[in-house]
Amino acid sequence: MLKTTDNNCGNFLVDGLHNENLRKIANIKIRDLKLFESQNLLVFPNWLNTHGDKIGDESIFSLRDTVLTTGNTMGFVGVNDSEIKIQSRFSRNDEDYFLHYMLQKVFAINMFDLKHSFSSESIFDFLLYLFPYYLKKSLRQGLFKEYQYNKYNDANVKGVIDINRHIKSNIPFSGKIAYKTKEFSYDNTITQLIRHTVEHIKQHRFGSAILRNDAETQSFVSQIISATPKYERRNRTSIINSNLKPIVHPYFYEYQNLQQICLQILRYEGLKYGEENDKVYGLLFDGAWLWEEYLNTLLHPLQFIHPENKTGKNAIYLFQNMKGKRYPDFLKDDMVLDAKYKRLSTKDSEFIDRNDLNQIISYMYVQRATIGGFICPSDNENLDITFKQLGVLNGFGGIVSLWTIPIPQASESYLDFCNSMSLIEGNFVSEMKVYLPGFTNL
Repeated sequence: MLKTTDNNCGNFLVDGLHNENLRKIANIKIRDLKLFESQNLLVFPNWLNTHGDKIGDESIFSLRDTVLTTGNTMGFVGVNDSEIKIQSRFSRNDEDYFLHYMLQKVFAINMFDLKHSFSSESIFDFLLYLFPYYLKKSLRQGLFKEYQYNKYNDANVKGVIDINRHIKSNIPFSGKIAYKTKEFSYDNTITQLIRHTVEHIKQHRFGSAILRNDAETQSFVSQIISATPKYERRNRTSIINSNLKPIVHPYFYEYQNLQQICLQILRYEGLKYGEENDKVYGLLFDGAWLWEEYLNTLLHPLQFIHPENKTGKNAIYLFQNMKGKRYPDFLKDDMVLDAKYKRLSTKDSEFIDRNDLNQIISYMYVQRATIGGFICPSDNENLDITFKQLGVLNGFGGIVSLWTIPIPQASESYLDFCNSMSLIEGNFVSEMKVYLPGFTNL
């Protein structure tokens, strides 16, 4: 298992067979890997090029001779027998507690096993932990239904008469007519795929706890079981094959993500022991997206709005004719905050990336915000939340600020790390509550 960090600045060398294998996916844009057609490699967020950081235009890593350079993606990826773990650069321990913790917070995962390592085994266990999250997102849109052809043989004809079957079944005539009809059904290939996944997870050592993660998960699992009376374990292969083409539906769009995860879970054994050449597999997360979604778990209780790029919800407009749509990370009253998964200097505004600074100033101008700021992680040993005013703007005024959230580096266990993060988060929320009214009065 090769190990490196995201944004490693080329400080990692790969040669030999690993170099030959990893070169098959190096220097290729993620969107060009056609991930939605490959059920063996998943990248989150599931939608490409709609997030501000445009993960689809990045490569997982570049490889020049023997120098491997990573970008913003974290997680695990394997090509044939070469496997590489990309952990967060803000975590110095081998288990990458920080990545695990963000996943736990964002996906509301109960981490039952705190001793796992980020290997090919544990990364696919993560798919089991993610299953309830995407099950709930999908079924909140309603139970998936689609047209099915059903065959009947009775006196209540309401479809197309099946002449061949009628002659075979109803001669001499007994008052029944053989016919078939097209009607909506909840028992279809998608719900069957979910049902097979549920039954598979039940066999996992934490399966019962995963499927009983909360009351909503239990309710949706029960709905799936009730909706699939035709379930047969022996049909699993045919159900998988019927789902290899990604679902495209204008309303049930959340089911595409769930479909991918179900296929990955059910096909893992075949993937693991398969003999196909150039097999690519793994699970990767965009660090910028994950950091932003993690911060949302802290800021949402403070009633911050988190605009949604995918749905267009809560966007702001640069122009009065509803043009120039933009998506700040967080909005509240006259505040605009930007999540940055990068190291930012706390000296003064000249050390902030020009594009980042221009972006936050434009948001502040349009919103007439009295404060705009950046929130970034830090790997400093000091576990105190740091806050710094970078300066007061000319024109309409407003303060540009920087919050830095420390990431513990000396934790003896994952539980110890979680406890430290809980205290840090409490301090951050308290800081925000103090500054909110103060800034609105400036």
